[in-house]
Amino acid sequence: MDLFQKYPAVSDLKARARRRIPWFVFEYLDSATGTEATQRRNRQMLDEIAMMPSILHGEIKPDLSVTLFDHRHPLPFGVSPVGMSGLFWPNAERLLASEATRHGLPYGLSTVASRTPEDVADCLDGNGWFQVYPPRDAGIRADMLKRARDAGFHVLVLTVDVPVASRRERQTRSGLTSPPRLTPRLLTQVARCPAWALGTARLGMPRMRLIDSYADNVTGLSSTEHVGYLLRTSPDWDYLKALRDGWDGPLVVKGVLDARDVPTLEAAGVDGIWVSNHAGRQFDGAPASIEVLPAIRAATKLPVIFDSGIEGGLDILRAMALGADFVMMGRAWHFALGALGAKGPAHLVDLLRKDLESNMGQLGARGFTDLAARLHCPAP
Repeated sequence: MDLFQKYPAVSDLKARARRRIPWFVFEYLDSATGTEATQRRNRQMLDEIAMMPSILHGEIKPDLSVTLFDHRHPLPFGVSPVGMSGLFWPNAERLLASEATRHGLPYGLSTVASRTPEDVADCLDGNGWFQVYPPRDAGIRADMLKRARDAGFHVLVLTVDVPVASRRERQTRSGLTSPPRLTPRLLTQVARCPAWALGTARLGMPRMRLIDSYADNVTGLSSTEHVGYLLRTSPDWDYLKALRDGWDGPLVVKGVLDARDVPTLEAAGVDGIWVSNHAGRQFDGAPASIEVLPAIRAATKLPVIFDSGIEGGLDILRAMALGADFVMMGRAWHFALGALGAKGPAHLVDLLRKDLESNMGQLGARGFTDLAARLHCPAP
């Protein structure tokens, strides 16, 4: 089967994943919060960014490589950390980490993934980024950082846009709880998805193993919360300083939307700014990430990472034209797994590479530094 004939776009992977994973799992992956206006805004504002095609520029073999934190990546995108990744497809964390490493791409592991840093250590080969939801207890924080470092993670990511649990009404309506409990309603959905069900049966229902290792008996959570909320704190600037003091590698702050915060982040010693509105999953009144990217780019010389709303190679180029140095994606990788299982991530990499090459050929761009000049409008 020619995968490119059947699944030439991320939207095709999403459509097949919707049929192959249980409905409550798909709703968790695909949903946002509130009326999902921010999620729609991410898409709408990306579509507003027009780029002017080039003519008579001859043959082009674009350079797709990026150097970030002293690592050369042959492609400008990576795997964003996603909570409970193993719920979307059995063994998702190891599958994604292995495929990212095979292609020289960064792989982000969440504190609330269903695998621990040690579980994926042999898959990393220097490509690991560890995303920390900040533990309140300084001893737990120090131990988490040590475990991540010892497992081979070299970049630390602090997510700052989750001060409280979001409501995620659509996810709640699906019947998913934390930890997942298979009610008769959900079991009916599982029965319709044999590949997901068999894989999950072999490995067991996913749980947040890293968090569980610090809090085995925590109870009293709502359906959209997880045990991590009772262990973690809402970080402040002092917390960021303590994290900086406790980590000797690159430190990235994820969830930045306001350029006015950038000077203080720089003064705190961060090494990268990650522009993100959490794909609309936390706050439904936020601007689209792409709207604020130019102002943040103008405010710093640090590497700028971008996510939220990316659905293909053209979106990656739009973000890079407006100042991103690198793009991370979460949903697309899990749509690929849901659609094609272990073959999905490799197909997604090839799909995005071809999309990048095609669009850069249309733009006459030999490298990413050529993109800004092709913008039809300077910013949305």
